[in-house]
Amino acid sequence: MKRFLVIVLLAVAAGPGADIALASEAGDTSPVVLITGANRGLGLELARQYGEAGWHVIGTARKPDAAADLKETGARIVQLDVTDADSVASMATELDGQPIDLLINNAGVLDRNGAFPEVDIDTVEWILDVNVLGPMRVTQALLPNLSAGDRKTIVGISSGLGSLAQNESGGLYGYRESKVALNMFTRSLANELRDDGFIVVAMNPGWVQTDMGGENAALTPEQSISGVRSVIDSLTTEDTGTFRIHNGGTNPW
Repeated sequence: MKRFLVIVLLAVAAGPGADIALASEAGDTSPVVLITGANRGLGLELARQYGEAGWHVIGTARKPDAAADLKETGARIVQLDVTDADSVASMATELDGQPIDLLINNAGVLDRNGAFPEVDIDTVEWILDVNVLGPMRVTQALLPNLSAGDRKTIVGISSGLGSLAQNESGGLYGYRESKVALNMFTRSLANELRDDGFIVVAMNPGWVQTDMGGENAALTPEQSISGVRSVIDSLTTEDTGTFRIHNGGTNPW
């Protein structure tokens, strides 16, 4: 049987789905996905689509009280700042004993900096903290939950801009480097957890019309996430450690 783990990382706060921990007690076998950064953009669309598909959704947000759109999806909201070790620990405590089938490390940031001589290194450090160390903190904290889940799947939302082979323009310092590092984390974790039945992949969602991607992007969030979900649903243990694209293809590293 395919094994999948879905985790949505954002912020965790009590919400309409706060009774999710009781699902198994009620005999409900619906899978559980945790999505970080679920209050907007791709994370919000992930929460919507997984909820509509019958999954129990846990969505994280730094400011749960301001996550009105996420609340409307029916997701359980948990407060989470992926850069704050104490916040990650609090999330893990709140979810102690809750099996998670799918973890989606989605929370991320981008700064459209200019030429390298003008790059602010402090900003680059912030990007790396959110986009690389954030997924590492969250995944480490939730490994017991994922191990208890049935699908044992971890997805890191990467980018084509993190491909060394496809970099022909330069720029976007910090963001590009962060996605390359996320990809390497994916490969390393996949190798380490392979024998435990985990599936760990990096995912290129395409160029999407979000605050990060801009209004001229090629894909709507609905189109991108529909493809992402289809790829995740098709994954087997043979796919672990790969860099996938929302359209079903494989991205060059």
